[in-house]
Amino acid sequence: MLEFSHVDISCGLVPILDDISVTFQSGRITSVIGPNGCGKTTLLQCLNGSSKVTSGRITLDGADYLAMPLKERARRLSFLPQVRTIIPSLPVRTLVEHGRFPHLGFSRRKSAKDIAVVESAMDFAHVSPYAGQCADTLSGGIRQRAFFAMTLAQDCDHIVLDEPTTYLDLGGQREFMKMILQLKNQGRTVILVLHDIGQALAISDSLVIMQDRKIAAAATPKECLQQHIIEDVFDVRIKTFCDAEGTYYFFC
Repeated sequence: MLEFSHVDISCGLVPILDDISVTFQSGRITSVIGPNGCGKTTLLQCLNGSSKVTSGRITLDGADYLAMPLKERARRLSFLPQVRTIIPSLPVRTLVEHGRFPHLGFSRRKSAKDIAVVESAMDFAHVSPYAGQCADTLSGGIRQRAFFAMTLAQDCDHIVLDEPTTYLDLGGQREFMKMILQLKNQGRTVILVLHDIGQALAISDSLVIMQDRKIAAAATPKECLQQHIIEDVFDVRIKTFCDAEGTYYFFC
């Protein structure tokens, strides 16, 4: 379980979030949604050090997350950021191998297990055919899957993904959501930032809804729909359509 208790967060010297308390339950898919600028990315970026916790406490399975050595954090929680300003000119296999660094000793020599985890991560993310191709030559969608494979290669129980469907076409987004469900079925805890409310409603066990840099709600999708929280926060009306294949959401 990942828990934020009365956390204040800044970017640089600028305070962004104040007195945030929220819990992400283990073994579940939780999506963080909210209007642009509400603090979704800032909330999660304190987990990889891109934003700074100035007050409060974050615990991971009861342990003080912020007091952990960085290598220990990286063995327990993996983070795929929304934007990468630098795309390395590295073969995909080498890029994915970077995910194993927290598990390697001083010599950085990879064991048979490390190699197997990398191969499994590339297969899972469907980037094995691009193993020898440099990441900076790939399309945006395939490159996103390569970074996802690197995140999976950390082999963590907690996986945080900030806008992971960026650059993916509709088919790629559907495939990605299937992979997220597979991770849940493996017992992983998955935390997502999503802009697609329909995707969040369809895939999530829990929603964290942010508004004006505060937590507006933390509940199941059903509870959020029943209480009209999403409609209030996003100033929309939600209509649903159900058939034999599932439930679909329309926003107007």
